[in-house]
Amino acid sequence: MNFTVEFPSDVPTADRELRQPTAMRALAIHAEGVGFDAIALADHPAPSAKWRCAGGHNTFDPAVALAFFAAATSTIRLMTHLWVLPFRNPYLTAKTLTSLDEVSGGRLIAGVGAGYLRSEFAALGVEFDDRVALFDEYLAALREIWLHPDRPLTGTTFAASAEPAVNSPVQMPHPPLWIGGNSPATLRRVAAHGSGWCPMVNPAAVASSVRTAAIETVDDLARSVDKLRHLLADASRDPGGVEIQVAVPAIDFDDAAAVDSLDRFVSAIGDVGATRILAHVDATSVSAAETYMKRFADHFAMG
Repeated sequence: MNFTVEFPSDVPTADRELRQPTAMRALAIHAEGVGFDAIALADHPAPSAKWRCAGGHNTFDPAVALAFFAAATSTIRLMTHLWVLPFRNPYLTAKTLTSLDEVSGGRLIAGVGAGYLRSEFAALGVEFDDRVALFDEYLAALREIWLHPDRPLTGTTFAASAEPAVNSPVQMPHPPLWIGGNSPATLRRVAAHGSGWCPMVNPAAVASSVRTAAIETVDDLARSVDKLRHLLADASRDPGGVEIQVAVPAIDFDDAAAVDSLDRFVSAIGDVGATRILAHVDATSVSAAETYMKRFADHFAMG
């Protein structure tokens, strides 16, 4: 099992100090030092205040913050979790993500999703009801730009009329693409394009709020993993060659029942095919986040 840490400034109740450069640098270095394989940030360019007050999280621009973390570290992977493809022209996405892969020396994991906040789409001038079609189109376009950078592409919202002069990423043929969501369409996208899958194992109400299908239990996850493996086999891909990342909440490591519940959950999802845990940490202060990361790493013998 590998481990990703979601940078704790994204937690709704996060201490403002976590957004200070000194704290950010220290936490990234600490995460790498205790054994996390990757550090992740979400993508919300223009969320509504209503959503934020209802518990929505605050974020940096993920590419900017991850580039900052790249400069402070040397081995930890940098993960967008999740970059919302319909928000941006695929050439802009390719430029940004390629640049991040370059400045990090090839450490990008490009986790992508379709987005779900209607007000955010409106603020960015993107038709909310087109998001799924745009996601599919832009996902294919992003791979095409990476695989064949000299071929001009035309889509529903963009047109390259001349041979582009775009940089290539460090990781070839392109950085790993991880796709978020729970739906059957998501599984088909992973089988066609993905190196990783980021499902949500949560109550149905949570899945509904982010506009995806519900995966509520480990048994539900097992059934979806089985479907994915069949799709990969049908596509002549190794069914075991795709990583699966599942998030776990922050717990109180002094609470034996909470620790036992976490252990049983991690063991169970590992048994059905999960390969990576996305950890949320204590965000009440910088020192609390550092302590939590260390206790989490020690508990799972990550070092």
